[in-house]
This record gives sequence, C-alpha cells and structure tokens, in this order.
Amino acid sequence: MLRLAGARLLDERDYPSIRAALAEDPVGSCMVSARVEAAGVDPLRLGGELWTPDGRGARSGALRGLCFVGPNMIPLRGDASAMRSFADRAARRPRSCSSIVGPATQVHRLWEELAGSWGTPRELRPEQPLLALDAPPEGQIDHRVRRVESYELDRYYPAAVAMFTEEVGVDPRLGDGGVSYRARVAELIAAGRAFARFEGGEVVFKAEIGAMSATVGQIQGVWVRPDRRGMGMGAAGTAAVVSRLVNGLGRTASLYVNSFNTPALAAYRKIGFTRVGEFATVLF
Repeated sequence: MLRLAGARLLDERDYPSIRAALAEDPVGSCMVSARVEAAGVDPLRLGGELWTPDGRGARSGALRGLCFVGPNMIPLRGDASAMRSFADRAARRPRSCSSIVGPATQVHRLWEELAGSWGTPRELRPEQPLLALDAPPEGQIDHRVRRVESYELDRYYPAAVAMFTEEVGVDPRLGDGGVSYRARVAELIAAGRAFARFEGGEVVFKAEIGAMSATVGQIQGVWVRPDRRGMGMGAAGTAAVVSRLVNGLGRTASLYVNSFNTPALAAYRKIGFTRVGEFATVLF
C-alpha cells in the first residue's frame, strides 16, 4: 500500500467507501462523482488521485476525509486534521493544479496549510454560493438556445474564450496557443453539453454542462455578449439549460457563482435556484 506522510492514496478496494462519501453530498461532489462514475478510481483513467487521511486500517466504513487531486485540487470532506494531512502530501510535490475549489470550509482550511508552500495565489474567491434546482425552471425559457453542433466549433470558440478570460482573468490560449482549451470545448460540444443562442452566425448566449454525474449536472461558463446584457437573456438562456437537465436528462441542475455577482444571483433566483451550500476557489 502506497503511503506518504499525512494521506493515503485510495484505490479500487476503497471504491464502496468512496461512492458512499460522494453520495452524501451529490451536488457538492458532482465534479468528482462524474469522474469516478465514468473512470473508476485508478489514477490513469481518473485523470487524478483520490486521497484520504492516513490512519484508517480497514478498507471499510466511512472515510474521514476525501480529496481529489488532478487539474484542480478538490477537498470534498474532512476536518482540520484531514486538511493538514492533504497539505502534507501536496507540499511534497510541485504544484500542478490550476486551482483549489470545493466546499468553502475545506478549501479555506486546506489553503491555510498550503499557503506557506505554494506562495501567493493569483486570486482568492472566498464565498461562492452553491445553488441547485431539481424542478422545471420558473419564468421565461429561451427556446432559441440549443445544443451546439460539432461543425459550429469555430463560431462557438471565440465566445468560450471571451467567457473564460472574463471569468477567470486569464486568456485560456496562453501557453499552447489554445490547443488544450479548444480541445476541451470541442469535447463538450461532441458530448452534447454546450448550448448557445446564435444570431447572425454569432453567439449571444452560451453555457455548458461542465460535469454530469448520475444525478446532478453542473452548469458552467454562462455568458451573454456584452451588448445584449441587462435584457434578461442570461436568465432565459440558463433556464433553457436547466430545462434540458431536469426535464430531458433527469438530473438536478447546479452551479456556483461569486457572491459579488449580484445580477447573476438575481437571475438564478428568478429561475428557481436555491442555495444549498458554499464553495470557495483559490486560483493560481
């Protein structure tokens, strides 16, 4: 069994305990649940590792903590000592994740432990309401919002870049000229999880289902072209995606949003979303 100070790498023998832990918070764990359901626990297939605090002898019963470490570091559950154990293990390797994201309490505790090793982050978003809706959306639905087809990638991609740059504060084309980001966008389109309203061949509204587990779909990348904002297009467009998730796919719709984004919060309340938790994000 592979061990390092502070945390244990989970493997297929831990699968029942992992699934039980994820099921306790299906909305909050959607990003990780989607990966585990599709790929299992093996790091090569999963695209990351799952850790638990060390010290549990038997591979049965409830996990004391759970953390996914891949493109993002996602501490899903655990007390302060669990976060210290995850930080111990993470600090022994160069940082490779682009963010720490997840339930706010765990993210803040983990970052307190890692700050001395990983330095100053580019941005800290300490309060991001986690919202969910498991019923048909309220209010107007924009029926011109539809799935993006693969042949429309070139028309959709500029809007995706604009959204990412505005939301994250970094141009996703930096480094490799956009090869990786374009591939990710193409993957979402091919999976039928990118939605847009086109006018004159250009995107005026877009959103994606970034992660989808057996019970929850997490909406991301909601964007309205700047000259069309303030007209209700964001609420009606998001409602169309919610309808697709709830009515078409039988999932609970979820998303998280910065607490200072009052227009978005008002739009999501109008649709019928309610707050079910709180996320936080550390961006590098």
